Amino acid sequence: MTKTNISADFPYKSHYADIYGSKMHYIKEGEGEPILFLHGVPASSYVWRNIIPHLAALGCCIAPDLIGFGQSDKPNIQYTITDHIEYIEKFIETLSLDRILIVMHGWGSVIGFDYAMRHPEKCKGLVFYEAYLRPMHYDDISLPYQEQVLSWQKQDSVTDLTIDSMHFIDKVLPQSVMRHLSEKELSYYRDPFKEEKSGKPLHQYLSELPNGDNNSHASKIIAEYSKKLMQSPLPKLMLYSVPGFITTIATAVWAKNHFPNLEVIEMGEELHYAQESNPALMGETISIWLQGVEQNA
Repeated sequence: MTKTNISADFPYKSHYADIYGSKMHYIKEGEGEPILFLHGVPASSYVWRNIIPHLAALGCCIAPDLIGFGQSDKPNIQYTITDHIEYIEKFIETLSLDRILIVMHGWGSVIGFDYAMRHPEKCKGLVFYEAYLRPMHYDDISLPYQEQVLSWQKQDSVTDLTIDSMHFIDKVLPQSVMRHLSEKELSYYRDPFKEEKSGKPLHQYLSELPNGDNNSHASKIIAEYSKKLMQSPLPKLMLYSVPGFITTIATAVWAKNHFPNLEVIEMGEELHYAQESNPALMGETISIWLQGVEQNA
């Protein structure tokens, strides 16, 4: 499939939900049962702009900006993974979402899996790409992950990197996408971090990222939901790329052997953002799978 229909435009109406006294921004397209998109870091709902058109005929596509990201407010909180989990759970409650298909990427997968395994009765299925499926071990960390994340965590300059957040965006995103991002696209990703001290959510994210020792609070959350996923009958679609960033071949094989009701599909040669380099393949793959789930329900 050719890599076409990649648009820099973001033609969606903005909506806001009041969550714990702060406004969480989200976009919404389509009607029917909810399809909830959870982005990773340092992205926003913008990353789903070319995926949503493939799914809007199958349900109500809802893509929030995590608190502190995108056009959501930046309250004076720590932005721990627990904070993100609490805000998204309240967001789901506020919008009265039920029978949710959760589509997850990166850090958003920790939030989504945790929610789904605590509230399986609220979920219809799980779609995940470049996701945290199990505790990371040193011998199963990809080279790109080592070169980026682990090197950041060892740097004395990590605080400077996240204080100058637009520099962080310029450094991270181009290294994670298999095509050149236009200036217009980069500006959408930079805009939320233009103001001074807007990098607090990024700094906290870097400090919590799993690095193989499994001592962080996030690693413990991952370990807990991973055990439940191995027992969960929810329909699951796992998308992975080669070489990838978070998901190694070994992790994909492990998931296939341990997760019930799982379909695994390769996205081809990608790094961390297939949404940016081949959205048509990703969107159509999820669409076909979801139609099959609906037919078998």
